[in-house]
Formats: sequence, C-alpha cells, structure tokens
Amino acid sequence: MQRAPYEAANHESIPGAGPASAPRESAPPESRLPVSTSPAVISVRGEATLLVDPEVADLTVVIIAHARDRREAFERLVKRNDEVLSLMRSYGDSVERVESTGVSVAPELRKGKDEKIRSYSGAVRIRVTVADLAILGELVARLAEFEAATIEGPHWRLRRLSPVYREARGRAVAEAVTRARDYAEAVGSRITGLIELADTGLTTSAVASISPAAGGFVFGARSMAASAPEPPVLDLEPQQQNVYASVEARFQAAQPDFPIS
Repeated sequence: MQRAPYEAANHESIPGAGPASAPRESAPPESRLPVSTSPAVISVRGEATLLVDPEVADLTVVIIAHARDRREAFERLVKRNDEVLSLMRSYGDSVERVESTGVSVAPELRKGKDEKIRSYSGAVRIRVTVADLAILGELVARLAEFEAATIEGPHWRLRRLSPVYREARGRAVAEAVTRARDYAEAVGSRITGLIELADTGLTTSAVASISPAAGGFVFGARSMAASAPEPPVLDLEPQQQNVYASVEARFQAAQPDFPIS
C-alpha cells in the first residue's frame, strides 16, 4: 500500500489529542492615552470700580410770581426770570448751560361753587449746569437772595463722555485677562487667543452723600433788600461718583500637559 505524502500525514489527527492550536501573539506594551489637541476654552468675568470726583453739578431754580391780575403775575415772572438769567451769564464759562425747562401761569379759584378767580400764579423752571465747581457755593448763595425763588440741588455727576468710563472699562478688561491667565497656569496651560469679549454693564451711582434723601438741597429764597450785605458763601463738598465696569470674556488656551482620560 502506498504511503500518503508527509504533509498530508502530518495533518492527520492523533487519537486522544485535541485540534492543533494557532501560535500565540504577544500583547502590545501598555501605552498612555494621547493628550487632546483641540483648544481649551476659559470663560471669565472682569470687573473694575473707581471712586472719583464729579465733573459738573446741576441746579434747578424755580421762580414764582403771584398777583390778582394775570398780566401783573406774568410781568413779575418775566422780571424775576431776567434777573436770574443775568446772574448766570455773569459767570461766563463757569456756568456751562442754562435751560428753561418749564413755564406755567394758572388761575387760583375761590372756595365755593361759583368758581370765581381769586388770583394768578406763575412759575419758571431753570436748569443750570455748573462746570467750575469752585464757584458753586457762591452761586447758590447769590441765588438764595432772589425774591420768590427756590433752589434744588446740587446733583453731582460726570460728563457723558468722561475719560473715567474708558479707564474703568480698560481696568475691567485687564482683570479679565489676568484672571484667565491665572486659571490657565493653574492647570499647566497658557492663553493662546481671544474668542469673545462682551460688555456686561457700566453704571454710575453716587456715594458718600452729603445731601438729603431727596437728592439735593432745597432753599426758599427771600426778598433781597437794596442795602443787604453780601451773602455768605456756602461751602459744598462734592459728592464722589462710583463708576463700575464689567466685561465677560472667553479665551482660547492650549491643552494642559497632563493626559485627559
């Protein structure tokens, strides 16, 4: 009988033995997880608060007149209004703006059902913006000498385009950058770019108040006699202004050096 070739005989199963097993492959060595290459994002808020002196002060002068005749009441009102305006003009550029904000002439009725007119009263409201705060006390004292006038104020404020606002915004942005860098360094990273910067608010409010709850002084003026001495100068301390700025920022940062699982 002819023998089978060696290769065929070599693959014959041996009684009592299991099937031939495939050779084992060695397991790959254990490796670390790769570090993420996508940029990280750091979101922060920057804030700044400045306490500064006011730049201007606003006064409101209310002139009143009263008479039995309508024309007489109006003539008195015109005369007193001209006197106040003349005083304002005498201060030149120290008084930045003078605005007449309201005029009224109204009848006053007797009590009863007949509704007869008893007299007439008139009023003029003048808003004054004082640029030179050094003359404010003197101006208030001189206004208080006018007949039948009331003074409201001062109301301290900054100019709308004051450089203080820009300074506050700049400090808020600088704080946001510093805070983002601190966060990045804390995790072993660094800031690589700016994604977004948003203004979240800028306000001005008064602090260290020297005025009543109504927001300013109110003076009732009396008649000014021809021989009256010079009025005393009122010493007014400016009310400091609180300027606040806040920004929100998102920064791009490099991934930290440690692996992320």
